[in-house]
Amino acid sequence: MATQIYFNLPVKDLKRSVDFFTTLGFSFNPDYTDENATCMIVNDNAFVMLLVEGFFKTFTSKEIADAATSTEAIMAFSVDSKDAVDETVRKALAAGGTPSQEVQDYGFMYNHSFQDPDGHLWEVMWMDPAGPPPESTPAEDTAGPQS
Repeated sequence: MATQIYFNLPVKDLKRSVDFFTTLGFSFNPDYTDENATCMIVNDNAFVMLLVEGFFKTFTSKEIADAATSTEAIMAFSVDSKDAVDETVRKALAAGGTPSQEVQDYGFMYNHSFQDPDGHLWEVMWMDPAGPPPESTPAEDTAGPQS
C-alpha cells in the first residue's frame, strides 16, 4: 500500500470551507464527515482534514495559528495545464478566497496562489512533464548575441 498523507487544518466555519473547496472541484469522504470535521479528497493518497477549531484544539497543546496574520504552511496541488491553474485561482477568488502571490511563470513550471476563507495559503501549479529545460553549456553562455 502506498503511503497516504493527511493535512489537518483548523477552520472557523466547516460548511463555508466545504462550499469553498467544492467550488474548486474537490469532493469529501462522507465516512469521515460530521459537524466537527470532514475529509477532503485530493487524490487516492492525499487528504485534507478540515477540523472546526475547537475540535482541532483537542489534537494539540499549542495555540492555533491565526492563518489570517501568520503562515503555518503552504499547501500546493498540481493541475493539468496553465489554463487550469488560472481557472482554479479564478474560482477560488470568486468563491470567497483572496489573492496571495502573483503568478510565477518559469516556462516549464507555472503557479499561482490564493488564501482560503480561513487565510490558509494554497498554491496551484502546473509542471511540464518533460521537466526543466537542460542547462546551457558554458560555450552557449559565452557565445554572445546571435545576429
